[in-house]
Amino acid sequence: MEISKYTDMIIIYVSQYGLKIIAAILIFLIGRWAVKKLTSLSKKLMQKAQIDQTLIEFSESLIYFVLLLVVVLASLNTLGVNTTSFIAVFGAAGLAIGLALQGSLANIGAAVLIIIFRPFKVGDYVEAGGATGVVEDVNLFSTIIAPLDNRTIIVPNSSIIAGNIINYSNKKQRRVDHVFGIGYDDDLKLAKDTLMQVMIDDTRVLSEPAPFVAVSELGDSSVNFVFRAWVNTEDYWDVYFEMLEKVKLTFDEKGISIPYPQMDVHTNKIEG
Repeated sequence: MEISKYTDMIIIYVSQYGLKIIAAILIFLIGRWAVKKLTSLSKKLMQKAQIDQTLIEFSESLIYFVLLLVVVLASLNTLGVNTTSFIAVFGAAGLAIGLALQGSLANIGAAVLIIIFRPFKVGDYVEAGGATGVVEDVNLFSTIIAPLDNRTIIVPNSSIIAGNIINYSNKKQRRVDHVFGIGYDDDLKLAKDTLMQVMIDDTRVLSEPAPFVAVSELGDSSVNFVFRAWVNTEDYWDVYFEMLEKVKLTFDEKGISIPYPQMDVHTNKIEG
């Protein structure tokens, strides 16, 4: 008799709530699938409209979050949950969570500022938030930067906005700067002409602005030259490193020395 009672209760609950639970699960699963499709479609449309990649990545995250929230509310409504009161509870909980997660909200606000003022975009080479590398993604909470050694650095957006941002890709041209020293006994004019010729011989060095070489310092052990060559931004690092090698090899060919710090130690013999 007791078993029959519980069996009847189970049948009543299953018949009353079983279909609702199944419907809620189906709504959530189908809705999540639809959200992914709609998010992907919106991304393709924005790419077709040639919208900035940074804005596309940010909008994609925002659209997905908002649509998924709608799906969750629809699933709860199917279960018979009063979503109006749920939204009120959610708002109160959101306020409490917001106070506890002020840093995360600051990151969201910083993401909005990055999108509005656009100090950089996806694909730019930047120095920001203590990281240096190529910007791979900007989402609601962080910016993903990949250094040249192929690591992944996740930087909170608030850290980026709070500090200096150096964008190395923003300009079409960059200047390669080096300082080269020669010995005081070396031919100053020959060294200066040699440095200038090294730049002129490289087709990647732009003629306008013109290359520049000048004596910058009469140092303790060397005469120092500033060496400045303008190049297209995409050629910067190749030219930067290759110039060091070319100057050293050319100086060696022409017998021009590059001094290095040294110390002369004199000892005095004291006779007792």
